[in-house]
Amino acid sequence: RVLVKRRVKLVFPSNLITQPIIYLMSKNFEVVTNIRRANVTSDLGWVVLEVDGQEDVVGQALQWAEEQGVIVEPVEGDIIAG
Repeated sequence: RVLVKRRVKLVFPSNLITQPIIYLMSKNFEVVTNIRRANVTSDLGWVVLEVDGQEDVVGQALQWAEEQGVIVEPVEGDIIAG
């Protein structure tokens, strides 16, 4: 299996700002998350997040985040190491 480090931007709509999405992602999937940048206001939040793990599991974790209502955008050079 291939280990990857993906860098993505997660955009949280107002109804998800207080939800522990990143915590649940690392708890429910075998991935390591590292917040690189973030900005949160009362109506919008975004986080630049590094997600490390097996390639298929990282994909599943990010898909799960999208299913929760988070917008997942790739960041330039999103695969940092292979």
